[in-house]
Amino acid sequence: MSFRDFIDHLRTSGRLVEVTEPVSKVFEAPRLAKKSNAPILFHDIDGQKAIMNLLGSRDELADMFGVPKDGIIQRLSDIRPDGEVKIVDTSPTMEVIENDVDLSKLPLMTHFEKDGGPYITAGVVVSEYGGMMNASIHRLMVVGKDKLAARLVPPRHSYVLHKKAAENNEPLPVAIVLGADPVITFASTTRVPAGKEFEYAAALRGAPVELFECENGVKVPHAEIILEGYVDPTERVDEGPFVDITGTYDLVRKEPVITITKIMHRKDPIYHGILPAGAEHLLMMGVPYEPKIYNAVAEVTTVKNVVLTEGGCCYLHAVVQIEKQTEGDAKNAIMAAFAAHTSLKHVVIVDEDIDIFNIMDVEFAIATRVKADLDVMIIPNVRGSSLDPRGSPDGTTTKMGIDATKVLAEKEIFERAKMPDVLLL
Repeated sequence: MSFRDFIDHLRTSGRLVEVTEPVSKVFEAPRLAKKSNAPILFHDIDGQKAIMNLLGSRDELADMFGVPKDGIIQRLSDIRPDGEVKIVDTSPTMEVIENDVDLSKLPLMTHFEKDGGPYITAGVVVSEYGGMMNASIHRLMVVGKDKLAARLVPPRHSYVLHKKAAENNEPLPVAIVLGADPVITFASTTRVPAGKEFEYAAALRGAPVELFECENGVKVPHAEIILEGYVDPTERVDEGPFVDITGTYDLVRKEPVITITKIMHRKDPIYHGILPAGAEHLLMMGVPYEPKIYNAVAEVTTVKNVVLTEGGCCYLHAVVQIEKQTEGDAKNAIMAAFAAHTSLKHVVIVDEDIDIFNIMDVEFAIATRVKADLDVMIIPNVRGSSLDPRGSPDGTTTKMGIDATKVLAEKEIFERAKMPDVLLL
């Protein structure tokens, strides 16, 4: 389904909020998106259209994948990056071509009071160098009429490609994709083998992904807007402050500069923005790690489901549901989860009768099935997340795993009372 098809689906299903009055891109649109938390389409941000919260809940993700909400993890766990990619000559993205670049004409938003500037937050940066390709979302801060500061995180693939190009004193060709098929955008956030993001997207959507070639040689999918340019091999500027998934400000760093040389877009394009620390940001960061945890735990016990919780920023806290066979299964699951997602800080293992999407149910399991001296694992001095404000400067932290499963030999005493389905007279 295309970007516009998905928006039409949200409209038809009654889940799309539409704002027709003029709205400012400085603070006002982000504030309304945060207040709504539902998919929200702005019809007039300086005369431009923009959508936020596009994938702001698991309901939207489930719709996108064509599965029930509790089936997302199974769908993602079963997919391999082996779909078909086709190269085509034309694209609706080419309807309007602008060589006189002025980023201020786009509805690029300033979200919070201390932001370093307007940010592109849903831009899939496609880069190619030395026969290698990568597609991934990076935050991009506007630093000039035609310039962006790109947060390239080491040792991820975009960082590596830029480093290789810079070592040869060559610019890295890139194209920034805004408003592609949401499945393609989601796929770009997933850890797959190098250069396989579009094959993974094709497998997820059950249809080929079509790519067309930009003037700089980078091949991109159909989208609402494409920004074409190069990452300078040497130029760096301050990037930030920027609000990351914890709702706190990330560090200001010297980051590479992208010079935009051309803008292509559809007629009356719809810009896609992700609210920093909003539900869409959390889900896009966290959900791709759930199948990694699921598959890792499946190696040590029977796993039923995994969720990275919203309260844990969809990144630092996980709840793993297992079908417990032996008393050691839960602790093995804890260790497997931490190994699969090294940024994970706390994990809770629960039984099949606990609804992992209901935090009240999870808390009930902790309250009634945990004896701290036996069921809590503390793991000090291990690698954590750079996004954790409580982490150490060297990146280490202390992790905690909680076995909130029933004691098998005494499982009858943990049985939850049920109401009968029929009235007994």
